[in-house]
Amino acid sequence: MPPATTPEAIRLAVDIGGTFTDVVLETPDARYSAKVLTTKTAPEDGVLDGMLRALQLAKMAPSAVGLIVHGTTLATNAIIERKGARTALVTTKGFRDSIEMAQENRFEQYDIFIEKPEPLVPRTLRFTVPERVDAKGTVRLALDEKAVAELAATLKAQVEAIAVGFLHSYANPAHERRAGEILAAALPGVRISLSSEVCPEVREYERFSTTCANAYVQPLMARYLENLRKRIAAAGFGCPVLLMTSGGGLTTLETAALFPIRLVESGPAGGVILSTWIAERFGIDRILSFDMGGTTAKICIIDNGRPMASRSFEVDRRYRFMKGSGLPVRIPVIEMVEIGAGGGSLAGVDEMKRITVGPESAGSDPGPACYRLGGVRPAVTDANVVLGRIDPDRFAGGSITLDAGLSRGAVDAHVGAPLELDTTMAAFGISEVVEENMANAARVHAVERGAELEGRTLIAFGGGAPLHAARLAEKLGIADVLIPASAGVGSAVGFLRAPIAFEVVRSRFVRLGSFDAASVNAMFAEMEKEATEVVKLGAAPDAKITISRSADMRYAGQGHEILVPLPDGPFTAASVAELRRRFEAGYRALFSRVVPGVDVEVTGWILKAETPAPGRLAERGPPGPLMSGAGAPRSDETRNLFDPMLRDYTSVPVYQRSSLTPGQTLQGPAVIAEDETTTIVTSGFVATLDPSGAIRLTAKSAVLQEAAQ
Repeated sequence: MPPATTPEAIRLAVDIGGTFTDVVLETPDARYSAKVLTTKTAPEDGVLDGMLRALQLAKMAPSAVGLIVHGTTLATNAIIERKGARTALVTTKGFRDSIEMAQENRFEQYDIFIEKPEPLVPRTLRFTVPERVDAKGTVRLALDEKAVAELAATLKAQVEAIAVGFLHSYANPAHERRAGEILAAALPGVRISLSSEVCPEVREYERFSTTCANAYVQPLMARYLENLRKRIAAAGFGCPVLLMTSGGGLTTLETAALFPIRLVESGPAGGVILSTWIAERFGIDRILSFDMGGTTAKICIIDNGRPMASRSFEVDRRYRFMKGSGLPVRIPVIEMVEIGAGGGSLAGVDEMKRITVGPESAGSDPGPACYRLGGVRPAVTDANVVLGRIDPDRFAGGSITLDAGLSRGAVDAHVGAPLELDTTMAAFGISEVVEENMANAARVHAVERGAELEGRTLIAFGGGAPLHAARLAEKLGIADVLIPASAGVGSAVGFLRAPIAFEVVRSRFVRLGSFDAASVNAMFAEMEKEATEVVKLGAAPDAKITISRSADMRYAGQGHEILVPLPDGPFTAASVAELRRRFEAGYRALFSRVVPGVDVEVTGWILKAETPAPGRLAERGPPGPLMSGAGAPRSDETRNLFDPMLRDYTSVPVYQRSSLTPGQTLQGPAVIAEDETTTIVTSGFVATLDPSGAIRLTAKSAVLQEAAQ
């Protein structure tokens, strides 16, 4: 098939997950996908394999591709598994233990065996030098350059990366920059991260923690990105490569190598971008995005076409839903809840004779027992094989043949026998536990954000989500489920909908009572220049760059802020009233009240520049209303599927998604099969194929209620 229109319109997206690497090739006329096992020792091998498979399906050469968009969990996994670089921290004298003292609070007050996350930099590699800058940026003690040089000699041949974090460097970065110059000159090849560049914000614990995390993963990510660049160039790809960030935007390889910490949630962010895009096309205001892959499940609330955003995130939480139990990083991130509930999540029985599932995962090697790669413990995939949800002969489009006997043996040995259950009920128990874990995560996520789940549309994607979406919806009382086209590789599809974007932050305390419009305008001009220069590196020459601004604001004397969107254009003295109005509207929405007579202050200023990715296709319009009367779909195959309501197997029809036509409706229970995933239609749902290619599951109770009206 020859390239259609311009080469820039042919784009590849790659999503490296803990178990599978997903690849999507999109042209103006068609979409092709491939799903391969992630090669953990050399991730670029799996990436290149998947890319070439997708091109082979499209009968295209690598040279035809105009853009590659890439997301990866490598940075996250390196932090969680503690497999990053040997890193040192250089900080202000007297603050050696800031990253270990943290906020000096207990996130679990009554647990005498509380387990706190270990700092990424051990105490033996934390060093101090004399220097001091105050909160206004005034130098109180000059940097001792001799001490920095002596420290460089001490660190030689000991570390691969150095994090430099001085007190109040967000207000005056001169000391950090000079220390970085001395260390770089004395230690060539050692990666150096400055907190004034990585996270120029107040609160030294969060700033130092973020900088340490950036330094910790920087050598690994830089090597991977360079290897990837070389491998794809050797394979014949001559196009730009952009990286997905945790904030839902794209950035260049060079920027990603400098700030790899911004990639920690890049894969899940792509899935949320997909859900947002679908919500806009379908005109749906309230969404629950559900992404389930091989290792984790991600859930995000989207209201009025905008996912919740945040500038704080925790990596490696020791307690599943406990805020404060992980390592804090201050980066732009889409707010979601992520739990260890994927197809590879391992099941077992604890000391209290309860079935447990996750967070430990079998990954891609050895994988679930049915992969025949040496895994002996049962995973969620094994339970789904036993329950008839997965066809062992057609898994991942037939590229992987599963062994159902190994699944039954593993489920029976590790769950059935300890609980004296037959294999089927043990598998059903695993399924129920993982689905209840996901339902509970959704409930907690909603409660923490003051949101309701009832009346939302569940958008399910990822290799595992369509298998569990209907049952999860039943548990949450959701009557509307949407499985988009190419759901099995949904996050990769989302990458192709993301804009190129970069966010810049400045910490500067400004009270509205003494607002200096000129200095704030000058600061935003510098921020805009910095952000747009990064965006231009990956944007088309004539691309229009849009700017959005926000601020962290609070009442004077409070300890925490709320994020407030700012108006466009330069500020004037008259802007103070509008800034206060916007702050009070946000404060009232969260706390149902305002505090009269108290001044408002801004602690942080945020600017985001973004533009559509090169070659981004003009999206088609909304899919239109559901059609009816297209006739019943035809099924030439049946499968024994376990029905949770009957507690037994029942013979159900199997439909190939590719054979369904828009408007066709089928009654559950049923199975809709495709190469990347399988949709299970439970007995409580009716499925209809939408004109856009999405499968719409509607609760039968809702259908009857609508008919009655």
